[in-house]
Amino acid sequence: MATISTKSTDEFSVSLRRPKGYSVQAVGVIQAAALVDRYVIPHRDSRRKVGYQRPTSQPRVNKLIADLRRGQVDLPTAVLLNQRDFEPQTHLVERSDGGALLTPSGSDLYVVDGQHRIEALAKLVEESPEVWSPYEVTFVCMLGADEHEEMKQFYVVNSTAKSVRTDLALDLLKQQAENDPAFMEALIQKGEDWKVEAQTITDALEKTRLWKGRIRLPSESKGETTIGSAGMVSSLKQVLDTPFFGAISTDNRVKILTAFWEGIASVIPEAFGLSTGGPADPAEYAIQKSTGVMIMHQLLIPTLELLRSQGKSVVESENYAEALRETLLGLEGDTGEGGVARGADFWLSGVEGAAGSFSSNAGRRVLAARLRSSLPDVEVE
Repeated sequence: MATISTKSTDEFSVSLRRPKGYSVQAVGVIQAAALVDRYVIPHRDSRRKVGYQRPTSQPRVNKLIADLRRGQVDLPTAVLLNQRDFEPQTHLVERSDGGALLTPSGSDLYVVDGQHRIEALAKLVEESPEVWSPYEVTFVCMLGADEHEEMKQFYVVNSTAKSVRTDLALDLLKQQAENDPAFMEALIQKGEDWKVEAQTITDALEKTRLWKGRIRLPSESKGETTIGSAGMVSSLKQVLDTPFFGAISTDNRVKILTAFWEGIASVIPEAFGLSTGGPADPAEYAIQKSTGVMIMHQLLIPTLELLRSQGKSVVESENYAEALRETLLGLEGDTGEGGVARGADFWLSGVEGAAGSFSSNAGRRVLAARLRSSLPDVEVE
């Protein structure tokens, strides 16, 4: 890739380059006021077979506007543009009678990638021009490409881009919130602060006896793990939204969850690879996988309320074992082989167990309801 020339003014900084196999491109920064005065979004018209951009998502634009106003985000990645009527002799920066690439009076700039960022800036410039007009946007601009080439680049950008894995995103979210109070405040405003707490609990659970080596942290190989950290985090939302569990400290939440799972393991040790009478690998059971964890965490709250109504400690595993013994050992379901699986065998993966038939959202709700109905009634004095 060769850089041909570099020019700049108070409003623009531009380098001209020629990528191997492609036409000349301009790379640089442009002030928001100059960009929003000239941009065109070629939305797709499927009947006429022109354009290629998806409809603008106003909620996405509004969210970005709010984040920019609060100073919670920047726009560090370049938008991809195209000036279709570019002529090789046209100046890049200086004004001229023939028009210029990056002056406000120049030709239209077609938005290939970055429509939501530019739409958000357009709204901000309209509302507060004195604040947002000087905002600098990094860009790459194709020079003289036609709509067909724009479509090609649009397809490449949107079909090859890979979103950040959920487990990594949650891990990074927690770290940002811990280091930036303003970021945490923004999460609270959005109702997403539970993700930070759930990730914190997940990190703590991974260090406990039953979950050590079972929760797959970001960038780790599957190995002997049974559930990804994102799956554990998601399962905790339902319990964090409840009055008692949602009001106590993180340490107490971890103590309760540890006691809860230890109580379950003492009733059906085979499902955790703790019994010599069953398979040694808990991966052969579904209870420590996403399906089992989601279902059991739905059972945690009624079990917790049962123990509290009986005046029993909620951080002692023996109390959970006593409360859940009949429920767990009596659980049964049809296997894929046409038989009936009970107790620990219910959670066997594959055709030998019955838990697999409850892996859908509806199935998990049904099984959780069955388990809740088998618990003793909560007594009220």
